[in-house]
Amino acid sequence: MFTEATFEFLDELAANNTRPWFEDNKPRYESLVREPALDFIEAMEPVLKTCAPHFRAEARKMGGSLMRVYRDTRFARDKTPYKTNIGIQFRHELGKDVHAPGFYVHIARAECFLAVGCWHPEADALARIRDRIARNPEQWFAARDDSKFIARWTLAGDHLTRPPRGYAADHPALEDLKRKDFIAMRPLSADDVGGPHLVELAGKQFATAVPFMKFLCAALEVAY
Repeated sequence: MFTEATFEFLDELAANNTRPWFEDNKPRYESLVREPALDFIEAMEPVLKTCAPHFRAEARKMGGSLMRVYRDTRFARDKTPYKTNIGIQFRHELGKDVHAPGFYVHIARAECFLAVGCWHPEADALARIRDRIARNPEQWFAARDDSKFIARWTLAGDHLTRPPRGYAADHPALEDLKRKDFIAMRPLSADDVGGPHLVELAGKQFATAVPFMKFLCAALEVAY
């Protein structure tokens, strides 16, 4: 699937991030980035069915699990038109965007990693997650501190400096209630990404995040 040539293309794109260069090299993008990514997504479909049946691996060029290479530059200081990483998200069947619960794969020269959870959830979703933690701290701690989960994943993301309004300052899960993202990450090496066992590796790691993902889905009232 992914090879050193994939990383080399991403390096070249970072150094030549212009529309003319990309158009001239689009066949290389197709063969070195998009096609191996779609092959990976297709191979992940039966894997997800075993550990996360309501999440989708959609091997489509547009609108599926492979995130767009085109950057949204409308409100960004960086006006370069293309992303220089490969982003793959296996979203919940009811999720419409990157902020929905999901399993994520990030591939770039500087950093490769797996991620799970809800990144920048919308206000209503964030409130639901916080409310469920506030009402059921024991369930949250059981999911967050599950032995298989914490052995492989590290909680990450943005958080508030002060307690969110409406929650007790002495709540036992106060530090988690401050979170603005409910995500966990696990690094991958370039050898992991370029090796023959990436699908198996991703599937095994995602399976250890089931308690964490189940809690988030329950908070958002969607089936896991």
